[in-house]
Amino acid sequence: EVWGRLRKNKMAMISLAVLVIIIFSAVFADLIAPYRYDAVDIRNQFAPLSPAHWLGTDNFGRDILSRIIYGGRISLLVSLLAIAISTCVGGALGATAAYFGGRYESVVMRCLDVLMAIPALLLAISISAALGSGVVNSAIALAVAGIPSSARLMRATVLGIKDQDYVEAARATGVKNGRIILHHILPNTFAPILVDCTLRIGANILQISTLSFIGLGVQPPTPEWGSILASGRDYIRDYWPVVVFPGLAIMITLIAFNLLGDGLRDAFDPRLRR
Repeated sequence: EVWGRLRKNKMAMISLAVLVIIIFSAVFADLIAPYRYDAVDIRNQFAPLSPAHWLGTDNFGRDILSRIIYGGRISLLVSLLAIAISTCVGGALGATAAYFGGRYESVVMRCLDVLMAIPALLLAISISAALGSGVVNSAIALAVAGIPSSARLMRATVLGIKDQDYVEAARATGVKNGRIILHHILPNTFAPILVDCTLRIGANILQISTLSFIGLGVQPPTPEWGSILASGRDYIRDYWPVVVFPGLAIMITLIAFNLLGDGLRDAFDPRLRR
């Protein structure tokens, strides 16, 4: 039923098709990319767009298209890893806080309020600066910054579920709290959590690109869309492809995830459809 409603949303389906192509290219970059991302050809610096190099080459003669394809693998990997960590940790905190309530809920939510008082990107920059650059550290920084929003969404969702009749029936039959949360409550939070994760993947890609652009994320020569932009910004006036195409990759991916997230939201809740 959800898939049938989603299929009627043309923009969501176009976005899904674009994301499938991007993810497929990232996963199979070794087979799809025409060159290795670190293949240097100094004699072919800033080559124009041609059949040999569809998007040209950078200041080291490296194929820009190949580096964008490989860079998508890193950007998606970091974003998905951060989403997984923040959703698991934040979801556990939010679900237990809503279910048990009382002093435990107050302590958890006040701690999360302190984290939410700090802008997410600023918090990610601070954590990344403390931990150091790299794929794993960047994912941890983005995950910690995303935990408060995941926890608050899960708490709000569980608050609307925990007093339902089937939950009360499970309590009345002596089912333990842990089993109630895992088997009766969490499965019914799938829809809003999926929509939120879809929307935040695009935001995380933008944030990891920002961290890499300022030198706190993925470091060269490992390709990542933000680091590709950073390495090409000195040549933007003389050779535009080295900056424009990585920027387009970020923009298209971000828009596609946002449109797909909006489509999923409408598909899961038809009342929100215009």
